Amino acid sequence: MISSVTAIEWFLLFLGAMGIGLSKSGFPGVSMFHVVVYAGIFGTKESTGILLPMLVFGDCVAIFVFGRKAVWPQVRKLLPPTLFGVLIGWLLMDRLDPEAFKRLVGTIILSLIVLQVTRSRKPQWFDHIPDKRWFAVLLGLLAGITTMLANAAGPVVALYMLSVRLPKWELIGTSAWLFLVLNISKLPLSYELGLIHLDSLKVGLTLAAAVPLGLYFGRWLVEKISQAWFNAILLAFTAIAAIRMIGIL
Repeated sequence: MISSVTAIEWFLLFLGAMGIGLSKSGFPGVSMFHVVVYAGIFGTKESTGILLPMLVFGDCVAIFVFGRKAVWPQVRKLLPPTLFGVLIGWLLMDRLDPEAFKRLVGTIILSLIVLQVTRSRKPQWFDHIPDKRWFAVLLGLLAGITTMLANAAGPVVALYMLSVRLPKWELIGTSAWLFLVLNISKLPLSYELGLIHLDSLKVGLTLAAAVPLGLYFGRWLVEKISQAWFNAILLAFTAIAAIRMIGIL
């Protein structure tokens, strides 16, 4: 696996690993970059086994940096349906076309973005929806299935966190704990599917140092921008990720 990678591909893989760290610092829409790069070099299925241990490492670094800011009621609300969604995704791994599913998820995310933008302009419209239990269950299931099939749950979770109006540091800390538990739960399932093996771990280990570089760069960016700009940038990245899922970009 490693021997067939060219110098240009190693450079792209390094940037993708930095993108993992950047996504863990509060810009989850950036995650579509490393998903696309790794899938393009190693294939969609094989890349999920390479990325997952790297994502767990990124989650650990994110918790070290941001974990004390977590809002635990939101973790407890979103985690059960998300874990159930992981199980559904595992069962569907060989039965569902991942590309067709990603297009569906992208369409749903874009619809929710329209709803979020409408709420920001007309607060009295749909203002009660994010506080409903079914909203957390729906987005949790969607995030779990998406992360199992394509390692691309970041935009879904980000949209939920924005919808419940978490401040930027609390949003990042809450997401860090959620994704650590989520990604660890995926490890045995991915191993059982044959996606994680010695070669995939070697690739991840070779590129691991780039992950904290991206994360600390992301933290520097978050410190420099206001809450309003953070929300706008996060929403824009989420929209780009959704459009990419649909296949327009």
